[in-house]
Amino acid sequence: MPNLGELERAVMERLWAADGPLTARAVLDGLTSRDLATTTVLTVLGRLERKGLVARERDGRAHHYRSTGSREDHIAELMNDALDAAADRGAALARFVGSIPPEERARLRDLLG
Repeated sequence: MPNLGELERAVMERLWAADGPLTARAVLDGLTSRDLATTTVLTVLGRLERKGLVARERDGRAHHYRSTGSREDHIAELMNDALDAAADRGAALARFVGSIPPEERARLRDLLG
């Protein structure tokens, strides 16, 4: 699973928050804190599509973009990638579990139970 750059992450956050597919213009309109051109957003959407994080659908002359998975799916993939990089997956898991607050450890126990 690829890591995301700052602008890629902002575009993905916009797509994850949307109720449905968005045009590049709608994505751009949601990035109000940035001064970007539509072509820049289209370039980022194309990169995200090649990474498998975004799907493009044609609707008349326009293209609409949607995320291929949820934010949680992406985070889970990143966590798996990080664990795969560990020489000792069990030790990495133990350190992770030891670093999270007790209520999150209890939630993990509930999920595993």
